[in-house]
Amino acid sequence: MSEKLTLNIKNMVCNRCIKVVREEMEKLGYQVLDISLGEVELQSNEKISLDKIKAVLEVNGFELIDDKNSRIIEKIKLTVINKMKELSEGKISKVNYAKAIADETSLSYQYISTLFSSIEGTTIEKFIIMQKIEKVKELLVYDELTLSEIAYRLEYSSVQHLSNQFKKVTGLTPSYFKQFKNLRRKPIDKVI
Repeated sequence: MSEKLTLNIKNMVCNRCIKVVREEMEKLGYQVLDISLGEVELQSNEKISLDKIKAVLEVNGFELIDDKNSRIIEKIKLTVINKMKELSEGKISKVNYAKAIADETSLSYQYISTLFSSIEGTTIEKFIIMQKIEKVKELLVYDELTLSEIAYRLEYSSVQHLSNQFKKVTGLTPSYFKQFKNLRRKPIDKVI
């Protein structure tokens, strides 16, 4: 008898994460039917062992999400991360985060905003700002875009707005940060 199972996974936020999860699931003998950020669909001819999966995921810095609210929170975070990536790569020029999150979760923004704040201890808006600042750091380190281009791509109203927000969050100006690239960025899944 074949068993199928879809799992939600916390901290699975990049292509490298997808690769690691795929490899680990295949090592356990499961066939990966579909995999995307935060989610994997498995099939096996034997009973799927959640305990083994959980242990392997934890060793690799991931966590199995088994309750509804945690799945919603992870979906919110992944939506913000994906939209931020699309913005920074110039694939889209504007994002309405409230609409994107509501569409992705199929819930009202007011509900998910309250849920996010109660579980994460911060607002979705502050989470978005923290993600933006980490993306600014990344783009500054790559040194391919001017500060003006970064501000435009990430929907800041001006370079001054970006600089003020960057300094408020990091304590540094963007130009000072750029001079000292050894100031390490945070991994996306640790930003909050």
